[in-house]
Amino acid sequence: MHRLPLIIALNLLGAGLFFSWYLPINHGIWSAVDTQIFFFFNHLAVTHPGFATVLAITNQRLFDLISLLAMGMLFAQVFLRQRRLGLHEAVALGLVMLVSAVVLNQLGHLLPVSHASPSLFYRDNPAIMRISLLSGIPTKDASADSFPGDHGMMLMVFTAYMLKYAGRKAFFIALAITVLFSLPRVMIGAHWLSDIMVGSLAMVLMGMSWWLMTSTVDQLIARVILLMPPRLRRVNQ
Repeated sequence: MHRLPLIIALNLLGAGLFFSWYLPINHGIWSAVDTQIFFFFNHLAVTHPGFATVLAITNQRLFDLISLLAMGMLFAQVFLRQRRLGLHEAVALGLVMLVSAVVLNQLGHLLPVSHASPSLFYRDNPAIMRISLLSGIPTKDASADSFPGDHGMMLMVFTAYMLKYAGRKAFFIALAITVLFSLPRVMIGAHWLSDIMVGSLAMVLMGMSWWLMTSTVDQLIARVILLMPPRLRRVNQ
């Protein structure tokens, strides 16, 4: 395992990131950053109804489907249109990526942390307004347990796979997709910034490093291919 030093370094980075939030009283500097960001965007929404409407729209489930479509288009462009993988390999990679993201997300919720989103944490503050009430549009503006950010984690896992299998260009496009579709959750108050920048990122650094920087994922993809119908196992053209 010639990559073991890098894997250990990424795990230490992820652990350090998590403990920089977990150990300090009231989460230290993270709490101040989280609070300032939430109050800034909430005040902006209160004083600018149009912005509240944009936040409400970009946090609906339909917008989540748009993020899935963006990832799917990038995946298809890289692995199918550019003929990097055969159909059977692309399908196997997609399935393994989905399963690993779900497993990592479930492991993330085993962390000894549970807290409400800022929109619920500050709900008794008269200066705070829920975006769904401001805009009149039902939307995802709160979470009873927002740590780690599951939506952000899924996007980060996709980005990590792009880095391994698709190269730097696809990685940076995936990174832009991650930022674009994670920010609305923070701006509306459904997540603290630290839910994503600490919770999601730490889990991905620690979990995906062992998964993607060893032969484990390639071995699983090969096994999935063997289980596929013979008509899908065609040679790349």
